[in-house]
Amino acid sequence: MKALQYRTIGSRPELVEIEKPTPGPSEILLRVTAAGACHSDEFIMGTSAEDYYFKPLPLTLGHEVAGVVEQIGDGVHDVEVGESVLVYGPWGCGRCYQCAQGQENNCEKGMRAPGIFSDGGMAEYMIVDDARHLVPLGDLDPVKNVSLTDAGLTPYRAVKSALPTLVPGTTAVVIGSGGLGHVAIQLLKALTQSTVVVLDVADDRLDFAREVGADHAFLSNPDAIPAVKELTGGHGADVVFDFVGIQPTADLAAGMIRTAGHVVVVGVAKGAVPIGQTTVPLDVTGRAINWGSRTELMEVVELAKRGAISIHVEEFGLENATEAYDRLHAGKVRGRAVIVPGA
Repeated sequence: MKALQYRTIGSRPELVEIEKPTPGPSEILLRVTAAGACHSDEFIMGTSAEDYYFKPLPLTLGHEVAGVVEQIGDGVHDVEVGESVLVYGPWGCGRCYQCAQGQENNCEKGMRAPGIFSDGGMAEYMIVDDARHLVPLGDLDPVKNVSLTDAGLTPYRAVKSALPTLVPGTTAVVIGSGGLGHVAIQLLKALTQSTVVVLDVADDRLDFAREVGADHAFLSNPDAIPAVKELTGGHGADVVFDFVGIQPTADLAAGMIRTAGHVVVVGVAKGAVPIGQTTVPLDVTGRAINWGSRTELMEVVELAKRGAISIHVEEFGLENATEAYDRLHAGKVRGRAVIVPGA
């Protein structure tokens, strides 16, 4: 079968032929119908040999996966061949305290996420380790909804964590309107009565942010701080969601957060907001979001079924999946890049 693999440190992904897997006991073989390309993949491929801690190469990419159940292994129950499903990505041990709550993203023994710590779904077929990691997709289009598993789930957890703060009359800032950020904008409009302000680096991205619901949009530079302060009567934002995670965006978040506000960092990079008595306003809370729980993915799917959120996708065949990553690397993807085997 064909698979897109990261094979050499510092290289770009390659389309290769590998053996089609066979499911063992408790495993499920999926025929992949769609797989999302993510900036986290770029983070993996940009990691130096000294710092690389993911699955030993070669690594089949793809942690956002939708598929049809092709074959089930011994001991698998409540899954039917032919069923359309999404793959919950943060695979945990299933037995620790966090996993017992469905919080496998916080597994005390560490995640075995496909496309990161095990082979993923950027291929024609994929093995899923356990039926609990499958969420029924129903009649939803797998191509348009595959990214609910990360680009939907992660911002949902971020927004959900801040809902007690985001009462009517508050202001939420979203830094970055890309794959995850454009979903966060929709979630904020669906779940709150807050004013939504978006920061990004180009006018076309700000136009996209307005299309999906932003009330205000500013270029992401130091001038955004006084602009947000002016909008909020000098107080600053109640919550800032940083979907980029580099130091310049962390500095923006620190500069525009108000007293008792919340800074929620989602972007995978090395930026940090120094929270202390003299570095940010008092009572500011900081949080770094890591994916989401299995139950939260079910909630995200329900939101999609009700039309509350819609992920904008650009489709690529598996044969030109490398082009998707080139466009992603160059910041030219509008929404989410989705690989469709056989397209």
